[in-house]
Amino acid sequence: MNKTFLVQEILRLKHEKNAVILAHYYQNEDIQEIADFIGDSLELAKKAQNTDADIIVFAGVLFMAETAKILNPDKKVLFPDWEAGCSLADGCDPEDFKMFKQQHPDHVVVTYINCAAEIKTMSDLVCTSANAKKIINSIPEDKKIIFAPDQNLGKYLEKETKREMVLWKGSCVVHEAFSLDKLIEIYKKNPTAKIAAHPESESHILKTAHYIGSTSGITNFVKTDPAAVFIVATEAGILHELSKAVPEKTLIPAPSKEDNTCACSECSFMKVNTLEKLYLCLKNETPEMVLPETLRKEALKPIERMLELS
Repeated sequence: MNKTFLVQEILRLKHEKNAVILAHYYQNEDIQEIADFIGDSLELAKKAQNTDADIIVFAGVLFMAETAKILNPDKKVLFPDWEAGCSLADGCDPEDFKMFKQQHPDHVVVTYINCAAEIKTMSDLVCTSANAKKIINSIPEDKKIIFAPDQNLGKYLEKETKREMVLWKGSCVVHEAFSLDKLIEIYKKNPTAKIAAHPESESHILKTAHYIGSTSGITNFVKTDPAAVFIVATEAGILHELSKAVPEKTLIPAPSKEDNTCACSECSFMKVNTLEKLYLCLKNETPEMVLPETLRKEALKPIERMLELS
């Protein structure tokens, strides 16, 4: 199927079925170009709440489609490919996490939104990379904290909030793939550049950064900072939309340890989604995200607490 046909059909079906297409910053360029909204996972799920669409097509990964369904129970939530997982979510098994919780009683459980709905049901609070500091700071100092599933984000938060936490040992394969040696090499060639890094990155990468923040935070930093050159340490898909917003600036993806096609860090899970899969999913209305109502309601509670706080 050629691209022109796919784009035309997706637009036709979207109108016909009253659907809205949400695309995460890390999706490939073709999908970003056809999306109604581009953003990070929670921002997109909240955007969907404010539309009158009957169908949400979430071009992202599995936990994002779950979050969209948790927040939008009356809408049909579709996503292009069941195989679009996440190393963070997949690395935190509900049974293992239940045992982990039992080993640390009387702890407030804070989970990063990049986790499965079942993990959210075991949480007191959910956070995003954008509001994580605020969420941790909202917890009384005499309370002990479990933070899961991202230990890199957890270590960063410990440093920022001066709170000691019990960390689940999980990580994002994309943000652990950055090469410090290659990054320094690029920086030496671009000494006026500013380095912007996502807090899922390892601490040695974060130490080099002029700015640390969420995908939305990095976007705002690059747009508003007067520097002309930026080295961006997060998934390279963010550069597509960002380069359109700041065409006069030079954006360099932080290099990965692997020798791959773009020499940058790409999420293979995010890139599982394609324009053709998006078309077929909208046409056939499958795969559909369906959650048992009891699970959905329990997973909603810590998200609502987060939304109240932030």
